Amino acid sequence: MAQTNLELASYSITDKGLQRDSNEDCFLSEPITGLWLVADGMGGHEAGEVASAITKDTINQQICAGKPLETAILEAHQAVIAAVNRTPQTKGMGSTVVALHTNDEEYQVSWVGDSRAYLWTATTDGGQLEQLTIDHSYVQTLLDSGAITPEEVANHPDKNIITQCIGLKGNTNIEVSTVFGQWLEGQWILLCSDGLTSELDNPSIAQILCDATSPESATKELLQETLDKGARDNVTIQVIQSPNFFPSQPIRKKKLLPMVTPHQWLDNLLYGMAFISLLTIGFWILKGQQ
Repeated sequence: MAQTNLELASYSITDKGLQRDSNEDCFLSEPITGLWLVADGMGGHEAGEVASAITKDTINQQICAGKPLETAILEAHQAVIAAVNRTPQTKGMGSTVVALHTNDEEYQVSWVGDSRAYLWTATTDGGQLEQLTIDHSYVQTLLDSGAITPEEVANHPDKNIITQCIGLKGNTNIEVSTVFGQWLEGQWILLCSDGLTSELDNPSIAQILCDATSPESATKELLQETLDKGARDNVTIQVIQSPNFFPSQPIRKKKLLPMVTPHQWLDNLLYGMAFISLLTIGFWILKGQQ
């Protein structure tokens, strides 16, 4: 993918949560090269932190060297395996990853594991949330096979078991999944570790994005809501703004006018009628003074 000419607006944040002693998540934000990623390490005893850091650094180096994103992720897989071979006490360490590589017109999202990417598109009546990634997890396999229903996923006892992992020794052919898209006006891409999605469902995420006015406010509010829900895991969140995001779009109007009804189009109609009424009253007042 060609290098971006615009430095996209974005905001990134990570937190160890309320029940973990350390943070095995990490993120990368490189607007100049159009690369963002979230890596969620595992393995304990600081090994998870090592795995996610190796994943982040290797992918960044490979992208800077001109390699495709999928190749960069596969190289990260080999780098983590090599680190385990050098340091036996890190046996079992690994990492998930979800990465965005973008230019001024199109984007690519690639992932391994259950860290996710969402596409948020602002609309005249709020917005639309689309989950771009499909978890590489045991529960997702059960769902795809029809063994469980979507309603059973959230509370399934094995929901944290993943089927793909960077650094999974003995599995040299991990699956790197990828989606491509064209940037449209009024879009954000959200990248996150499962610390977010374990606490907030998609409708809750959508509502927060709908109410937010910038990547920073969206990211901070998502984190705060996760903490309010208990934050049982590390949580990392990134929101990246489309290069076609202009101040005239519906999501920006919320800064100027409060919502009166549940629908933006109805609010626009009411405000328009009020404005016309004011102009009419002003006209008759001026005419009466003549």
